[in-house]
Amino acid sequence: MQTPLELQIQTLPDNPGVYQYFDKDDKILYVGKAKNLKKRVQSYFTKNHDNYKTSVLVKKIVSIKHIVVPTETDALLLENNLIKKLQPRYNVLLKDDKTYPWICIKREPFSRIFPTRNMIKDGSEYFGPYTSFKTVNTLLDLIKELYPLRTCNYDLSKSNIDSEKYKVCLEYHIGNCKGSCEGYESLEEYQNRINAIREILKGNFKESLKEFKTLMTTLASEMKFEEAQKIKEKIDVLENYQAKSTILNPKISNIDVFSIVSDESMAYVNFLQISHGAIVRSHTMEIKKKLEETDEELLGLAIVELRERFHLLSKEIIVPFEVDLGENIKITVPKLGDKKQVLDLSIRNAKFYRMDQLKQIKIVDPDRHVNRIMAQMKKDLRLSLEPRHIECFDNSNIQGTNPVAACVVFKDGKASKKDYRHFNIKTVEGPDDFASMEEVVYRRYKRLLDEKEPLPQLIIIDGGKGQLSSALKSLDSLGLRGKIAIVGIAKRLEELFYPDDPIPLYLDKKSETLKIIQQLRNEAHRFGITHHRDKRSKSALQNSLESIPGIGEKTMITLLKHFKSVKRVQNASLKEISEIVGASKAKKISDFYKTIQQPQ
Repeated sequence: MQTPLELQIQTLPDNPGVYQYFDKDDKILYVGKAKNLKKRVQSYFTKNHDNYKTSVLVKKIVSIKHIVVPTETDALLLENNLIKKLQPRYNVLLKDDKTYPWICIKREPFSRIFPTRNMIKDGSEYFGPYTSFKTVNTLLDLIKELYPLRTCNYDLSKSNIDSEKYKVCLEYHIGNCKGSCEGYESLEEYQNRINAIREILKGNFKESLKEFKTLMTTLASEMKFEEAQKIKEKIDVLENYQAKSTILNPKISNIDVFSIVSDESMAYVNFLQISHGAIVRSHTMEIKKKLEETDEELLGLAIVELRERFHLLSKEIIVPFEVDLGENIKITVPKLGDKKQVLDLSIRNAKFYRMDQLKQIKIVDPDRHVNRIMAQMKKDLRLSLEPRHIECFDNSNIQGTNPVAACVVFKDGKASKKDYRHFNIKTVEGPDDFASMEEVVYRRYKRLLDEKEPLPQLIIIDGGKGQLSSALKSLDSLGLRGKIAIVGIAKRLEELFYPDDPIPLYLDKKSETLKIIQQLRNEAHRFGITHHRDKRSKSALQNSLESIPGIGEKTMITLLKHFKSVKRVQNASLKEISEIVGASKAKKISDFYKTIQQPQ
């Protein structure tokens, strides 16, 4: 069943990437790039288009696919690849043979280094691609400044040099070349410089930086400050140079990449097809779990199906873990390097696809979304019932003053603010979190029992073993132990403590269960702190009235009844106060507040 277009747009990620538009026959219409996928795609459907071609395009769009990439530059490069591969009808700007520039290290004696748009498979090395020739020229100018290289296209074979076939040119005389054409430098010396340049183009600057820093220090010690400054500028450029994109890499050719992300009911397998170093296809498939299949089993089945569906013939595949696909296919599980970066990109897209699907479910079928979350929490927290009703407690005090506690309530995974409750601590003197927790838990559930209100399925205590033990005492007193699940969460490592279990439970930092528990804990803390501040401020203001000589309790109550707050009394004029409590007392109040408002 086709997902409505409005829903597809609504659940797009706010990340850089490439979007693809398809018509009702699933034919590609258009490929575009975006810094923010959601904003860019929405712009097509939220404004009137003066361009007739764009208006027609928008009317034909039925479905949208996207590929998330790390940067906007990666999106630009991937867009270029896909347009040339897919030839969408409504793309005209990049359909030609124009490609992004590369830097070539020619395979020849005394290698030349030059920019090119065409990759020739003659053993030469290519670095890039770059999104503009400006970047290429900047790098080549840098290399030219750092290392003298030949610019001629002579065939500098040993026999030609020995026969003195060539003569040095102007480049030699101005210091840009060391005269390799006349044998003024050895091939080994020249290739050492090429090796250093190769490392710079790869983004490995350690040795070059070390060499130039040593040279800069030497020049500075010799009082050659202008030359030292030039070297420093070169160092700055080297340090700011960024490594190449993962979207195109000439070292990786004709390889398929597969990754999997799963939850309790579904698995999502992403596939990237790489041809001649460029990503030319991305597809994510959903697999509904029927039994307790492992990710290894599901990924193996998905790879077989996808290779058959897309007629893939590559002899090597990249996967996150070992899978058994027979002896004719090379399985690579990369840990570092370029192949690992491409695998990470595939995993990233699988995760974003899963997030998009969950967002769509949440919008279209919120009950299904809630049921899934509740089932996951029951499984993760090892509960006997789904935690449809959760309550979380937190204490708040500063050095024992104005101690309060808060209870927040979540129902079906969402905050139920009408059920939130504040507690002023009544029976505890001083800063005793354990005793305070025992008091508020007892008061909360004693009242629910008395009023025959429904009890929660889960209680969360903000604190470690001590606070949890105190809460348990109250449940024991009320005969509720074992009838309500209770856990404590410690802030530092997000450990979950269970009654009578010395070993804490650690949930995955990205799990939805932990996120809901953290949301409960944070909300309880916010709610409690807000009440504590209000109480402290009110107490401080109340104490200011009590501190005025000659003003008793009856006068104070009269003032508060009229002005509603101590702050309004403080800001009232002498005449306004006189009309309420008389001129004599009004003068005492006015003089008092004038005194405390004077700068110390």
